[in-house]
Amino acid sequence: MSHIAIRTLRVCVQGVRVRPDTVDKEKNMTEPEPREELFSALGVTISPDLLIQALTHRSFSHEHPGTSNYERLEFLGDAVLELVSTETLFTLHPDMTEGQLAKMRAKAVSEEALSAIARDKLHVGPFILLGHGEAESGGAEKSSILCDIVESLIGATFLEHGIEGARKVVHRLIDDTLAEVATEGPALDWKTSLTVKAHELGLDEPRYRMSVSGPEYAQEFTAKATIGPKDDIIGKGTGTSKRKAQLAAAEMAWHELDRYAPALKAARKNGSSKHRRSGSAGN
Repeated sequence: MSHIAIRTLRVCVQGVRVRPDTVDKEKNMTEPEPREELFSALGVTISPDLLIQALTHRSFSHEHPGTSNYERLEFLGDAVLELVSTETLFTLHPDMTEGQLAKMRAKAVSEEALSAIARDKLHVGPFILLGHGEAESGGAEKSSILCDIVESLIGATFLEHGIEGARKVVHRLIDDTLAEVATEGPALDWKTSLTVKAHELGLDEPRYRMSVSGPEYAQEFTAKATIGPKDDIIGKGTGTSKRKAQLAAAEMAWHELDRYAPALKAARKNGSSKHRRSGSAGN
């Protein structure tokens, strides 16, 4: 690994956001290091080597061969997060069905929810190690990367502190989100809610037209929610996966149908009345 890469990793572990040769040592002796702020937000400490790995994006490891990235830790953390969130919802909501619990869990551990935790609770963006291109494109603020970082930190916590330590971290990070999603209604599953809304208004089943752009390692999916025989576009969304793009499109489409619901219902009611009158006249 290059001298620059080694120095960058050391700076990350020390929690310093500026070059080592410009650090005000006296100031840093009296103020808490940013690393300590991250540990405080997590409620646990993580050893330097594991912390570095948990914060290293693959774009950085591609530029610095031999540097491990966070993807294996993310894989592990994802499983731990799903387990703890599932057992929490199962315990808190004994009367809910499997389908309701699954929708709540999906919302609570979604990219949107986890990236918000990374920004608002962990403030982890400045610590993420990115390749030059990814850093210049704003990678430290990308929801997909921030979501991954939350999961990788949970995975690192599991390795260092076991399931009980990881469980405490997960509760610390997402318990308020789990409570919030229990009250969200249609936002729990926009695709299902859109289908229900369409049926209520006497419309056809919504469909999705997909397209994809970008390099293989950073693909962006675009979904267009359409309805009716002419495939009228009523919603559009983008995301890092097909599912995320469709959910974003479904959300926009649901609000669009909800906006016009009174007029559509009135038109449907008038059509039914005319049909009944014409039937009576024929008799």
